[in-house]
Amino acid sequence: MNDPVIIPWWVLALLSIFTAIAFVDRIFAPGVRWFFRRRVNEAIDELNTRLDLRIQPFKLTRRQSLVDQLMYDAKVIEAVELEAQQTNIPRSVVMKKAQRYAKEIVPHFSARAYFGFGTRAARWLSQFVYRVRLGYSDDEAIRNIDPDASVVFVMNHRSNMDYILLTFMASSRASLSYAVGEWARIFLLQSMIRAMGAYFIRRDSGNELYRRVLARYVRMATRQGVTQAVFPEGGLTRTGALREPRLGLISYTISDFDADSDRDVVFIPVGLNYDRVIEDRILTSKREKEATGRKFRVKASSILGVFRQLFWLRMKGQLYRAGYAVASFGSPISLKEYLGDKKINLRKLNDKKRFAEIEKFGKVLIDNIGAVIPAVPVALVATVILRLKGKEIGELELKSKIFELISSLEANGAYTHIPREDRDYAVSTGLRMLTLRHIVDKTDQGLYKANPKETVLLEYYANSIAHLL
Repeated sequence: MNDPVIIPWWVLALLSIFTAIAFVDRIFAPGVRWFFRRRVNEAIDELNTRLDLRIQPFKLTRRQSLVDQLMYDAKVIEAVELEAQQTNIPRSVVMKKAQRYAKEIVPHFSARAYFGFGTRAARWLSQFVYRVRLGYSDDEAIRNIDPDASVVFVMNHRSNMDYILLTFMASSRASLSYAVGEWARIFLLQSMIRAMGAYFIRRDSGNELYRRVLARYVRMATRQGVTQAVFPEGGLTRTGALREPRLGLISYTISDFDADSDRDVVFIPVGLNYDRVIEDRILTSKREKEATGRKFRVKASSILGVFRQLFWLRMKGQLYRAGYAVASFGSPISLKEYLGDKKINLRKLNDKKRFAEIEKFGKVLIDNIGAVIPAVPVALVATVILRLKGKEIGELELKSKIFELISSLEANGAYTHIPREDRDYAVSTGLRMLTLRHIVDKTDQGLYKANPKETVLLEYYANSIAHLL
């Protein structure tokens, strides 16, 4: 019995490795996880004392738990059953397809990634490209929002910089959860976007099962109080003007809202405007081709040329960045109050009446967004230059007409961004931006006129405030 047992050395090595793994997994790892989890929770508690809108526990839940919660939602299971019946595909196969959609949609929020890297990167990039300014903001009303309410920032969509600019501008208020299109599903980038709390969507998807899974996730996040950011227009404006609302995500957010039992959903209108939209020529390329026959193509040589020009201007001290980028925050709109005034319970309406009411509400959101879009210098100059219909004008007369436009806008309650509170300087910066880009020409006699080859681009910038006139 006491004779020694001889085993090969490689068996001893394997046993030692397995013992070490078991020790780390069962004893060491839980302690380390507890230590770091406590540090993270302390950091989040400290963050919540500084944010106007707290980070909700739902965002901090493990991603796999959220996927499981979504998969066993009654509406998702119902959608799976319906898909299986209609296509004669086994239920287990349809369930795996729904699970794939759920994993594609559900984010993996990291407070460290969002506040440690994301907001800092957004701040650096925004301020590198633009002179970033806060326009109108109803701070008191935003601070008085019910802490238990789900908050949704709704904004116009002019540029892909909108995501970055709003992340920076709202970083002292909340952590935002965006809906991001498939364009961002790139290796490594998609992991970072998920860590920032964003979720991916397939725009214009006709797959009913996918839409049901997406709808349930959005509704689930809303019920749990996640602060979201939504573009009701559904995509970038290609004319510069506000688009009609596309109600996909808004509908998912409020379609089965019950004012008697659900937490309130509060919408904060956000208006964004830029002196220069980085991708303006890409966005207007279709209209440009229709109007002039010219094509605009993105080439590597063109991009390198732009960076070379920017470097040269920086060396000469003449780099004015891309002008001003201004964000305004309007008065919050409570869904409970809105529906209460109309004595409507969306959950009790049939599909046709419910969608009709959501359409009306979408129009209210767009109108409120439009009301807080700031009039920036380039938009003011572009509007007046267009009205001249190709006529030449002196600088003093041009400024006089722009001053009249500013007074008219302000009389109508619109916010006009006047840098340094100096109207003369505001007009000069807008005019400088347009002349540097040869959208407006300056004659040898010192007169200004629209460049007839750039009418589409001039209209694009004037359209950003056309609804305010």
